[in-house]
Amino acid sequence: MAKSSASFVCQSCGAVSGKWSGRCESCGGWNTITEEGAATPIGSSAGPRKRGRKVALEDLKTEDKEPPRRATGVAEFDRVCGGGLVPGSALLIGGDPGVGKSTLILQALAEYGKRGGHAVYISGEEAMAQVRLRASRMGLADAPVSLGSATCVEDILTTLESGPPPGVLAIDSIQTIWTSALDAAPGTIAQVRTASFDLVRYAKASGTALLLVGHVTKDGQIAGPKQVEHLVDAVLYFEGERGHHFRVLRGVKNRFGATDEIGVFEMTGKGLSEVANPSALFLGDRNSISPGNAVFAGLEGTRPMLMEIQALVAAPSFGTPRRAVVGWDSSRLAMILAVLDARGGLGMGGHDVYLNVAGGLKVGEPAADLAAAAALVSSFTGKPLPKDCVFFGEISLSGDIRPAPQAELRLKEAAKLGFTSAVVPAGTKADGVGLTLRSIEDVSDLALLAGPSRATAKPAVVK
Repeated sequence: MAKSSASFVCQSCGAVSGKWSGRCESCGGWNTITEEGAATPIGSSAGPRKRGRKVALEDLKTEDKEPPRRATGVAEFDRVCGGGLVPGSALLIGGDPGVGKSTLILQALAEYGKRGGHAVYISGEEAMAQVRLRASRMGLADAPVSLGSATCVEDILTTLESGPPPGVLAIDSIQTIWTSALDAAPGTIAQVRTASFDLVRYAKASGTALLLVGHVTKDGQIAGPKQVEHLVDAVLYFEGERGHHFRVLRGVKNRFGATDEIGVFEMTGKGLSEVANPSALFLGDRNSISPGNAVFAGLEGTRPMLMEIQALVAAPSFGTPRRAVVGWDSSRLAMILAVLDARGGLGMGGHDVYLNVAGGLKVGEPAADLAAAAALVSSFTGKPLPKDCVFFGEISLSGDIRPAPQAELRLKEAAKLGFTSAVVPAGTKADGVGLTLRSIEDVSDLALLAGPSRATAKPAVVK
């Protein structure tokens, strides 16, 4: 019989090595390698291996109905999940410390319990008195939620199996759960992986919707690192910038719904309140008429959203021009500046450039290129853009403006909020919207749009 040996696993990237070292060769992290016991290899035990059972093979045709959803009552949370929680599914919710993960989970379970569902909340980080104090502050002290405090996965499963399976089970957090089957310390990759697998297996067998709360590393990734994300059906990130009162729940993986869907919440003294119209929240009053402000008609998942992109082009303070970006990709800004200089003939590359997405929202859509370029040109020329105009479109390296998907959905959202015109790529069609569309083909037309001559392309009114 082969002996069980010890292995050294990096707690940041999961790389395995045969000896300990202060720095991980895979990810470069310092003091991230810990010793973990290795299980006996498969096939090393004495005697013949047990013969497996035959698995039925079927075709792709199915008559199964779409799985039923368990709505929690928190509309923004249910939207990101795809319409509600699927029985037997497992969701992982990650976010920075203090962003409101526990508050969100407690509210969702409380609303589900008020609808007659059986909800169980297992806290591994906080004592039960602390959870009750938070529930009292949020006005949820009378919510029918079963509360428990445990960290051993065997204790949790024994408690759950002693009664009827709950409709929704929340574990806060998975990094504190450990199993007695391993000698590794709680929070290590082996413990997190094994405990998550046991809980997911229970959820699949009992039909319970499982919610796992996970910590994130300094790089913004869920600690584990990717071991838990492969086990669950959906991965949601709860985002929020310090100094801003709103929070964004973003789906990055969902087997039962659309990815990149977002839900917007506002942090208040009594917990999280849903934001039904996030465009109005991110736009604000917009009373300023200073140059450098452009409204981007974006799309987050299936939801259209308007947000303000602010730019400031100033004379360089030092010999090397400075670039500062908040809420957008810095490499994308460098590309847009290069295209505006090379194709638009502006020459703002030697200036300090500052770009900000108002409200602290993070934008990753390529269609934001046109709005960012319009804000940059407006700040550089000193000409403010029309307040009732929105922008969207992707800029290529040749300077051409490429069309954006679902243009009609973006324009309808703009019309609903009172905008009357839109600068769009050439060929964009939107019937029945009622906006004045200004089609442009390349960045040289954009430079004329906000430049001193104030020339624009021929408007086409869509009735």
